[in-house]
Amino acid sequence: MKSSRPLLFGVLLGALAAGLVAVMRLGWGAAPVVDRTVTPRGELDADEKATIALFEHARESVVYISTSELVRDFWSRDVQKVPQGTGSGFIWDDAGDVVTNLHVIADASGGATVRLADGRDYPATLVGYSELHDIAVLRINVDFKRPKPVPIGTSGDLKVGQKVFAIGNPFGLDWTLTTGIVSALDRSQPTEDGQGIIEHLIQTDAAINPGNSGGPLLDSAGRLVGINASIYSPSGASAGIGFAIPVDTVMRVVPQLIHNGRYTRPSLGIQTDEDINERVSQVLGVKGVAVLRVARGSAAAQAGLQALQVSRRGEIVAGDIITAVNGVAVESVAHLDSRLDDFAVGATVTLDVWRQGKKLKVSAKLQAER
Repeated sequence: MKSSRPLLFGVLLGALAAGLVAVMRLGWGAAPVVDRTVTPRGELDADEKATIALFEHARESVVYISTSELVRDFWSRDVQKVPQGTGSGFIWDDAGDVVTNLHVIADASGGATVRLADGRDYPATLVGYSELHDIAVLRINVDFKRPKPVPIGTSGDLKVGQKVFAIGNPFGLDWTLTTGIVSALDRSQPTEDGQGIIEHLIQTDAAINPGNSGGPLLDSAGRLVGINASIYSPSGASAGIGFAIPVDTVMRVVPQLIHNGRYTRPSLGIQTDEDINERVSQVLGVKGVAVLRVARGSAAAQAGLQALQVSRRGEIVAGDIITAVNGVAVESVAHLDSRLDDFAVGATVTLDVWRQGKKLKVSAKLQAER
């Protein structure tokens, strides 16, 4: 006959468990349920209010740019339009002109579409661009409720530590605001093709990511002080080092793009070559830009600049070497071009020139590049 003790033990254990559950349900040791209430936060700080007001006022002036590319199918040979990339831009004037970076639309063989803050989409046409400055102007035909142009500020009086605000569409996340300060001024970077140098860039720690390119960098008054253009980052995402093209440069370039479709650079009317320039500098031990040829009737000819010559015996005789423009040293062709670009056509500059071992100062009136 089997023992009934295990069965009895199981019944007692079940009864004990049921008793414990009943006690807990009656509240033995349990805290009462209390409804939570919202704690009032009070007024927003003045700084927060100012930032909110700045964004709400500037938001409608910022646009979302999407581009497409024409791709031919390998088998059918049909041409299809596929998405290519996205970026940012801002309204420049009441005519529907939109300013952005050239690299935002550079590969847009299938066209570009501009989306306004209210969700309306418009096909864009290219007005003009400048590779030297990475700036492009698009135009959209807005028939009603035209968004306001972004207010224009100045960049020549910016100070390190000054607050700045970036608005754009990073990673396609439209109308994103990031804040920071001016970290440094007068930075320089090579152009996309590596043939030139973009000078006077504003460095900022405001988060700038892919998709922010072409968007506005604003000061605390909501004025445009730069165009967000690039970042320095090993990962490709924001590392707290972003760069913006200063508005003083934008103000010099954009009107020309709108009126002429292209940017006309100021020039001396001389011929130069980077490779030859490096060799001449090494041989003579002089840092500067060697004048290889002076165009007839040019600004350089009128200023009396002398070009490299070849003697009757085939020996190369060095001509003038330009070492500075208005007191600022130039050590390469790219630096000379960039320095001259700080001035308008018709402006007079003072050149520091090395000529056969002598140092001279020469005045030249800049001409339009031919």
